[in-house]
Amino acid sequence: MTTPVCTSASTAAASARQGHPCATYPSFSSYVRARQPVLLRTARSLTANPSDAEDLLQTALTKTYVAWERIEDHRALDGYVRRALLNTRTSQWRKRKVDEFACDELPEPEPVPGGDDPAEQQALHDAMWRAIMRLPARQRAMVVLRYYEDLSEAQTAEVLGVSVGTVKSAVSRALGKLREDPELGLVR
Repeated sequence: MTTPVCTSASTAAASARQGHPCATYPSFSSYVRARQPVLLRTARSLTANPSDAEDLLQTALTKTYVAWERIEDHRALDGYVRRALLNTRTSQWRKRKVDEFACDELPEPEPVPGGDDPAEQQALHDAMWRAIMRLPARQRAMVVLRYYEDLSEAQTAEVLGVSVGTVKSAVSRALGKLREDPELGLVR
């Protein structure tokens, strides 16, 4: 496939003008250039989002371009475009998807026991620390590194200078003791 090549700048400009939609109505192009800031402010007053306002203005200007030949009084163009903006926005509003449905009963989440009360959270935190302090020093260090410092088993083993298997078994025994702790049983 061959691509036609323009040999002169004037031929290239003429080709570009023929393919450009505003070449048919130069008065439309000059109107848009002159009035776009004002019309954009109007569109922004109809929408909350600046990007939606730009889309709304483009749609209204497209409708205006299509009707350009039928508009007799070009002094009333602002009113025509404003009406197109308003009608387009109203159509968009009517077509919007509604995700809310009316029902007899309000869907409320089930309350989580102790999930929202700061006093209960603090009591659980304190009881957990007291239980951890009752663990042997080596198990306490491994539990703190694994679950409070969020280190991996390998990192914990490296910090304490023990094998990964030692960390696994010691943490397992420590968690078993914490599960059996009478003070934590009362808080649960």
